[in-house]
Amino acid sequence: TRAVLGLGAMSLPAGSRASVQTALRTLLTAPWPSQRDVRSWLQLLAVLQWVLSFLLLGIVSLLLLIYLVFTSFWPISALYLAWIIFDWDTPEKGGRRLPCLRRWSVWKHFRDYFPVKLVKTHDLSPSHNYIIGSHPHGILCVGAFCNFITGSTGFGEMFPGIRPFLTTLAGNFRLPVFREYLMSGGLCPVTRRAIGYLLSKNGTGNAVAIVIGGAAESLSCRPGVTTLILKNRKGFVRMALQHGAHLVPSFSFGENDLFRQVVFEEGSWMRSIQQRFQKMMGFAPCVFYGRGLTSVRSRGFLPYARPITTVVGEPVAVPKIENPSCEMVDRYHEMYVRSLLQLFNENKTKYGLSETDELHIL
Repeated sequence: TRAVLGLGAMSLPAGSRASVQTALRTLLTAPWPSQRDVRSWLQLLAVLQWVLSFLLLGIVSLLLLIYLVFTSFWPISALYLAWIIFDWDTPEKGGRRLPCLRRWSVWKHFRDYFPVKLVKTHDLSPSHNYIIGSHPHGILCVGAFCNFITGSTGFGEMFPGIRPFLTTLAGNFRLPVFREYLMSGGLCPVTRRAIGYLLSKNGTGNAVAIVIGGAAESLSCRPGVTTLILKNRKGFVRMALQHGAHLVPSFSFGENDLFRQVVFEEGSWMRSIQQRFQKMMGFAPCVFYGRGLTSVRSRGFLPYARPITTVVGEPVAVPKIENPSCEMVDRYHEMYVRSLLQLFNENKTKYGLSETDELHIL
C-alpha cells in the first residue's frame, strides 16, 4: 500500500497527493459487508429476477424475435417459430420439467426473503393422484410458486413419491422463451386437457395445484382481508370426480400481505373495466405497489418481506365417476369447502391472524 501511495505521490501535486492518500486510507479502512448484508442482497436479487421473469420475459422475448425478423438474424426467429409449432402440444402433455432448475440455489434465497414455509398436516399416498386447491390467489401467487414449483421448502421430502405441478393461464405458454421457463419448473396450462392428462395418463403420485380463485380473486387482494372466490367454482371438483383424484385444500397465510392494492368498489367504472379485461384476457389488471429496489420505505414493484406459511390439509377422498351428476359435484364441493374452513380456523392464530378473523367465501 505504501509503495502504491509513493508512486502516486511522484506525479501529483501536494494537494492532490493528500486527497488521494486520504481516499485510499478511507477505502482500506472501510468495513466489508457483513454476511447478513450479503444474504439480504442475494435474497433481493433472487426476488427481482423472479418478478422480472414473470412480468417481462415473455413480452421482451416476443418483441426481440419480431425485431430479429427484420435483421440478418431472421433465421433465429424462423427456427424458433418452427420449434414452437413442433412443440405446441407439450404443455398440455405434462410439460418438460427440469429437476436441476427446481433445485436451483437461487430459490433458497427467494424462500428466505419472505420467508416461505410449507407445513404438512397429513400424508399423501403415491398410489393416488390429487388436485390441490391453492388459496388465496394474492397478486403473484408467491406461496404456490415457491412451494409447488421450487424444491426450496422441502415438498419432495415431506411428500415422498408425489410430483407437484402448478397450473397457470394457457396464454403464457404461447409466449416464446417464457413457455420453456414455465415448463422447466413444472407449470402447466389450467385447461381440462392438461389437467386431465396429468390425472389419467401420467401414472399416479401427481399433485396438480390449482389457484381456484384465479384472476377474479386477485381484485380483492389486500392485507387483512381473507375473501375467496370459491362458491361457484366447481369445475375442479368435477375433474376430480371424473379421474378419481383426491381433493386437498391448502392455504397460504400471509399471501395477501405482500403488496398494497388500490381496490375499486363494486359498481365503479374502474372495477367494471378490470372485470371486462379479466374476462377477455384471462387476468385482471391490478393497480398495486410494493417496496422499491433501494429501500423498504420506497415504492416499487417488489413484494414486501412478509412471512408466508402454506398449510396443506387433509385429503378429501373422491370416487371415480365418469359422468358425475350436479348433485354429486355439489356434495363433494361442500365437503371440500368444509375441509378448507377447518384448515383455516385451526391454523389462523398460529400464522399471524386473530381468533376473530374469518374466511369469507363468495
